[in-house]
Amino acid sequence: MMIYPATGAAFLAGLLALLRGRRASAAHDAPPPARGSAHPAPDDAPAGLPPDLAKVAAHRRTAYLPVVEDGDTVAAGSKLAGAPALAPGEAWPACARCGRPMQLFVQLSGDELPAAGRERVRPGELLQLFYCTSVEPHCEGECEAWSPHAESTLLRLVPAPPAGSAAPPVPPGMFPPRRIVGWTEVDDYPHYEEHDALGVQLDDAEVDALLDSYPLPGEKLLGWPNWVQGEEYPRCRSCGSPMELLFQVDSEHDLPYMFGDLGTGHVTQCGKHREELAFGWACH
Repeated sequence: MMIYPATGAAFLAGLLALLRGRRASAAHDAPPPARGSAHPAPDDAPAGLPPDLAKVAAHRRTAYLPVVEDGDTVAAGSKLAGAPALAPGEAWPACARCGRPMQLFVQLSGDELPAAGRERVRPGELLQLFYCTSVEPHCEGECEAWSPHAESTLLRLVPAPPAGSAAPPVPPGMFPPRRIVGWTEVDDYPHYEEHDALGVQLDDAEVDALLDSYPLPGEKLLGWPNWVQGEEYPRCRSCGSPMELLFQVDSEHDLPYMFGDLGTGHVTQCGKHREELAFGWACH
């Protein structure tokens, strides 16, 4: 396990306690390949994976868990909530439905990501996810924000502003900011909903053993999606290819927000068209 940069304290305690039951759903499209995040298949099951689950070892991927601290960072820094980096003269992004400022959920700086992440968000770029949390009107429900490209969300890649650019004033009611100060490298394995497409055959006991630990819940960069209601890779609007996991956002983990009934959200990106991004979530 590696940390970018080294931060000391092991913050993973209690992470696996967030695992929840899944509802089975038939898998459909084959999962897209993970660029820059797959390990070669080992001869034996890797450390930490039960020997009887060696069948999934060939599909091991590297995920990166954010190391977070309370408080904001510079405008163009990586963060969960807080003040986003905006272009000169740009207003805080507003919901197309209600017109109110949207919550910044995620901002990732390509300058601060592990090498595999910089293939997806390049140095000098920012990934930003804004999400309307208005209750009256209930934009999440009225706009079906669980589906990709909802009008109550904004997901984009933008150029980072010059160093030292001032952060905009934060509107009232925004979540407390949490800055990302590093990344912990861990192994991740696919959800059982993807096993058929991958050619993996496990019995019920093996599936249960895998679900005790994988795919990892919580916020993470890359790795395998922790599906709730079955495999749901969006299709690229340009080429029709299944998109790839870029970042996972979980309920009540690093952000004080719940997607429906303990849902999990996924930022996905086309492997051929980096500008094609999608965010969707599912719940129990």
